[in-house]
Amino acid sequence: MNFLKKYRDRLELTGKLCYNAHKYTIMERNAMLELLAPAGSMEALRAAVQNGANAVYLGCGSFNARQGAKNFTPQTLTEAVKYCHVRGVQVHLTLNTLVSDREMPELTALIRHAAVSGVDAFIVQDLAVVQLCRTIAPQVSIHGSTQLTVHSLSGVLMCAAWGMSRVVLSRELSKEDIAYIVKNSPVEIEIFAHGALCMCYSGQCYLSSAIGGRSGNRGRCAQPCRQSYGYGRWENKYPLSLKDNCLVWYLKELESMGVASLKLEGRMKRPEYVAAVTGVYRQALDTGTVTNQMLQTLSAAFNRQGFTDGYYAGNTGSHMFGVREDKYDDAKWLQQIRQTYETTENGLVGVRFQCELSQMGSTLTVTDPEGRSCTVAGPIPEQARNLPLTEDVLISRLAKTGGTPYIFLGADCLIEPGVTLSASAINTMRRDALSQLTALRARREQPRLGRPEKIIRFSGMREAPGMTVQVTTREQITPALLQMPLQVLYVPLYILALDPDFCRVLASRVTVAAVLPRIVQDREMPRLKQDLAVIRRAGVRQVLVGNLGLILPAREAGMQVRGDFGLNIYNSRSVGAMRELELRSATLSFEMTLPQIRDVSKAVPCEIFAYGRLPLMITENCVIRGRTGSCTCNLGSTKLTDRTGADFPVIRDGDKCRSVILNGKKLNWLDRRGDLSRLGLWALRLYFTTENPREVDQVLSCWERPTSFDPGACTRGLYLRGLE
Repeated sequence: MNFLKKYRDRLELTGKLCYNAHKYTIMERNAMLELLAPAGSMEALRAAVQNGANAVYLGCGSFNARQGAKNFTPQTLTEAVKYCHVRGVQVHLTLNTLVSDREMPELTALIRHAAVSGVDAFIVQDLAVVQLCRTIAPQVSIHGSTQLTVHSLSGVLMCAAWGMSRVVLSRELSKEDIAYIVKNSPVEIEIFAHGALCMCYSGQCYLSSAIGGRSGNRGRCAQPCRQSYGYGRWENKYPLSLKDNCLVWYLKELESMGVASLKLEGRMKRPEYVAAVTGVYRQALDTGTVTNQMLQTLSAAFNRQGFTDGYYAGNTGSHMFGVREDKYDDAKWLQQIRQTYETTENGLVGVRFQCELSQMGSTLTVTDPEGRSCTVAGPIPEQARNLPLTEDVLISRLAKTGGTPYIFLGADCLIEPGVTLSASAINTMRRDALSQLTALRARREQPRLGRPEKIIRFSGMREAPGMTVQVTTREQITPALLQMPLQVLYVPLYILALDPDFCRVLASRVTVAAVLPRIVQDREMPRLKQDLAVIRRAGVRQVLVGNLGLILPAREAGMQVRGDFGLNIYNSRSVGAMRELELRSATLSFEMTLPQIRDVSKAVPCEIFAYGRLPLMITENCVIRGRTGSCTCNLGSTKLTDRTGADFPVIRDGDKCRSVILNGKKLNWLDRRGDLSRLGLWALRLYFTTENPREVDQVLSCWERPTSFDPGACTRGLYLRGLE
């Protein structure tokens, strides 16, 4: 219970800090729905800002999930922040990749530079990055990326307890799911409104890294989901390619829910796309209407055989899938779009003037919405020979703010009778005042920066690692398996809860940990808690958790927690975070190399996969349903086959209608256990998925008497070749 009290106390404190820092309360959520646009380049950034974005998100250097975009250098990042701040637009820096130990110094330098440059928020995935941002630049907001796979209220609460002031929800949630989370969340909620949809839950896709060593969690996804596959043999079909998301019809509904921010996808797309989509969503937010012309603009910018709102509407299925057939390259249309940001400066910031003219001199003061003021002095007015300067004429000249970031809201004028001032002098004063205001708006106070704490090194276990086994079906728990010297036997929760007597007998023979589903939405949480209560009464006291959102429910049920691969533990600081979360053990990412595994500080006992078909995707859309047209995933598995002939088995995720896509080749290090025994690990895991009982026993026999490696059926994974 100390753990639960600590996190409840931290959550309460974090919530107060978030509210104080951002002047943000539950009652203020409906004040404005932020439009957050992508900026893959400086041109795209201008396109977003000039078309009405309230904020932009961008990457700098190597620590963002879109390495294929142009992105920004530290120097251009500073320029981008100034450009945006002058125009009243916030800048969110994406740091949403997993970071290795060797990269930490470079990341630390980038965080410091970004804070000095004045970025408004960091978007993060890795808990190690959260800790660094919180320590180095505590005044900068931290937003939990969609890569964190947060899809429940408990996940949001955990992020809030870690100091995040905003959480980006998984894209698979329905409007009811979103509304429930927003209503009960102590921090801001951001949702994905428009753009490309990944087939897999964000942060849980390893297909690109398994096929070609290009990891989505490291910003280099090769998008294999957009390629063609068949069922059992290659066909020219696209069962993993979803249409782009489009929620333009629901903006007022989302605003009334209290959603804080709408994210538009597109850092890899051209500036014209950013301009078109941002402009349409700005118009829809401002007018509350969606016209056919707006929809045509969205379609012209980019689409995959149309758009989908399937997840938001709670209506998944084959209608959500599509491919990009051609590009819309009409030169006239593109030129019209470019004119919205290339040739004009849209007035984005309202300003007021105060002007005084007398025989003693002239002054002009300009004030922005935040109360910043600049005053300039002009020449001494002359006595009018014919017509004295009137207030109407003076205001008309001050109102000429075209070509600047400012829009004229009004002026208070005090003119001594009988005096006049030339138009050129008034224009010069106006330009000087606005120029000074621009410099003032671009300026930020130098932040107080902290130093990251040094990592306490834990070398790990000196003795050889033990064995853990994870099964997918009850039949895989063979008599031979129960005779093995197991550290832990991982069994799906639903299997244990379905037969408490079996669970009780099993727990009396070996140490059992229930494998919790990686995806548990809020409507599924009552069932999860009931099942946890059942197995606890049957003697099970441990669970294996692959999502941050399940740690609190597991601890509330009185369970000890072990960390699974879905937590994406990739460096020493994130292992240390598992210690802070009081996990009994942690599974290191199978995207790490053996030297990285060896050198990582093992603040908790660590294990890795040594055998099995690695899970490469988990999908809300049932892949088996995509083949048959009806949900028959409870009747067995199927397989996808790509153009090269490689197979990818597809199984049901526990007893839920979600799909897990497995690697066709089995990871196998049973013949080289000696290489793994020198890495300081607590355990090596054997992971059984499609194996029948006979095959399970054969693998167990190979643990004791290794056979030769078969490169046709097996792989060493990424432990040797690593990632690009």
